[in-house]
Amino acid sequence: MSAACDIRKRREIVFHPLPPGQIRRALDLLNALPGIKADEHGEVSLQIEYCIDVYCLEEIETLLWSNGFHLEGSLLILLKRNLAYYCERVQRENLDKPEPRTKNYPAHIEAWTKRPHGDHDETPAEWRQYK
Repeated sequence: MSAACDIRKRREIVFHPLPPGQIRRALDLLNALPGIKADEHGEVSLQIEYCIDVYCLEEIETLLWSNGFHLEGSLLILLKRNLAYYCERVQRENLDKPEPRTKNYPAHIEAWTKRPHGDHDETPAEWRQYK
């Protein structure tokens, strides 16, 4: 199972410079949510900390977009954002993954004995032998 440090994420959200005042409003919105800690990280960015059991970056940024915030859309930011989305999605799926089942060996042996064995290759014998 994952350790607590594996599921606690710290990410940066970069906003577009216009309209001004987005950072303060976003801080108020995000700090009102339980389990999210948001701090100012520059003129146009926030640093957030959250647990991926509860939130993921994609959900947080979708919440910001739906509330009228304008996030930065440069190519580098989009690549970082989508890589974080993918990594968190996979990690969340792996956290919910059940333990692998072990084989039911008696049933497996019984099925194996009923299956015909031998050479099932349809290739002619002269094609299978190199001379």
